[in-house]
Amino acid sequence: VRLSVIDLSTGQQPITNEDGTLWIVYNGEVYNYPELRAELEQRGHRFTTQSDTEVVLHLYEELGPACLERLNGQFALAIWDVLRRTLFLARDRVGICPLYYAELPQGLVFGSEMKALFVEPRIEPHLDPYALAQVFSLWAPLAPRSTFEGVRELPPGCYAIADETGCRVSRYWRLPFPEAGEELQISEAEAAERLRELLSDAVRVRLRADVPVGSYLSGGLDSTFIAALIHEHSPEMLSTFSVAFEDPAFDERAYQEMATARLGTAHHRAECRTDDIGATFPDIVWHAEAPLTRTAPAPMAMLSRLVHDLGIKVVMTGEGADEFIGGYNIYKEDKVRRFWAREPGSAWRRLPLRRLYPYVGDLGREGDAYLAAFFGQGLTETGSPGYSHRVRWRNTARLQRLFSEDLQLDLAGYDATEELLASLDGALKGRSPLAQAQTIEVTTFMSAYLLTSQGDRMMAANSVEGRFPFLDHRVIAFCNALPPHYKLHGLQEKHVLKRSAESLVPNPILRRHKQPYRAPIHRAFIGQSLDYVEALLAPEAVTAAGVWNPHAVDRLKRKAAGGNSVSELDDMALVGMLSTQLLHATFIESFPRNHLDVGPLRICRGKDSCT
Repeated sequence: VRLSVIDLSTGQQPITNEDGTLWIVYNGEVYNYPELRAELEQRGHRFTTQSDTEVVLHLYEELGPACLERLNGQFALAIWDVLRRTLFLARDRVGICPLYYAELPQGLVFGSEMKALFVEPRIEPHLDPYALAQVFSLWAPLAPRSTFEGVRELPPGCYAIADETGCRVSRYWRLPFPEAGEELQISEAEAAERLRELLSDAVRVRLRADVPVGSYLSGGLDSTFIAALIHEHSPEMLSTFSVAFEDPAFDERAYQEMATARLGTAHHRAECRTDDIGATFPDIVWHAEAPLTRTAPAPMAMLSRLVHDLGIKVVMTGEGADEFIGGYNIYKEDKVRRFWAREPGSAWRRLPLRRLYPYVGDLGREGDAYLAAFFGQGLTETGSPGYSHRVRWRNTARLQRLFSEDLQLDLAGYDATEELLASLDGALKGRSPLAQAQTIEVTTFMSAYLLTSQGDRMMAANSVEGRFPFLDHRVIAFCNALPPHYKLHGLQEKHVLKRSAESLVPNPILRRHKQPYRAPIHRAFIGQSLDYVEALLAPEAVTAAGVWNPHAVDRLKRKAAGGNSVSELDDMALVGMLSTQLLHATFIESFPRNHLDVGPLRICRGKDSCT
């Protein structure tokens, strides 16, 4: 279903070339389409629309799969070659737009959502046990594996060619990192200036639209800087949007107000109550199509609903800055642990770890012995691939002990982390520790979760398109080439970005410590009188789904309801249990195969909304 953003009147799909030998369906935006169109017209190509979709088709006609290297944008596309009887599928470099497919004995089915594939009666949805192991180790299923058996996700930066002999996947882009010690040799001042120039141009091309463009504004550095750059390019009043929480532990409205006062935007805020999360969670899982270990997508869905209700179709956001400019605490954790590993017996070398996670109550309550035991796992194995993330992986994988006996038997001997590291195909070798951590974080968190379950799915559910200047491939290449200490300066995150944004972002926002985006979990479900929670976590429902041990589910429910201290891992377990139970109930037990525009728990909104 098309969300019309460029060429509202003549961009309907599918679109064909001049002689009808190529046909395209397409989701996304290519921002450099005017420049590409001018080149193609000089070569004799004739256009019947003003859309970027048609530009992509003619560029493919000219260059074949190599056309992907010329595109600056976010996209999932399919091109049918009538004469060769081949299907070309492709996805953008970092996986902003989703693309799924299933191979059948007599054909191939593809779409932007898995639920579109399940309308095909030959595809029966069943949860993939290995995908579940990946979620409850790495936080998300990793392409090409998806939540459901037999459904494959085209990985970011890849294309596929399908014909009567089968479907073959090739990679056209990899994360560009230099060898350790071979990073760019420029001054901090030059790096900050160049980064600002690149981001400014990434914003400029992402303002190309035939509809107004708004911006998310969380109150953090990344989104405030993007909004300020939009303000520089566009004289129109900018509409900005944010989420506020009733729980002050999650709320950032003071910084949001500081940013909007500085920029003079027309600001709109979605107020998220804890009970809103529980009430909307079935819809969230229906659109995410994956098990979740956090509730953060729910407020993002509320935010995109507000954007849609106010008549805005496109918003820019700050996603990607943390991954590519060193913003996450896991990068600091890796640095501190490597520092500690030089003298494993030193108590003071590990102390900075406590300051990294003040919001994780387990670490604060248990004292130094717990801190040492938790972060000291595999401490001296600094040469081990995945060193930066192994503490997180081990901790999350503890949730698999709560799986049903049958599922644990199915997964005997399977290690999701080893499959991940093997799939990286030597991409970590020779890179700096920060580059290794970034590669893993981009692969397992940004592409697999942040841009899908928390990003595209929640926006598309409300007919909103997100645009991400930090994910412009030119910005990514430049940031990856910078020396690690320009990004993580000591333990100061995003050092070069702060220098770049100095004149545009209020100083308190520039200097504030990063606050991870989080949302309440167990309080959103337990004690809220939600019928679906009671029904889906009942022993008979848990047994029927076959994912979780019903006794483990019951123990966790009683612990949360009894007012006892609930750990971070307990919260992850609870939302994981509920999301998998919802997936089983909505996709396996009662999928609405004959109702393309109706979900089992919600009717999609708006004429342009995704089914």
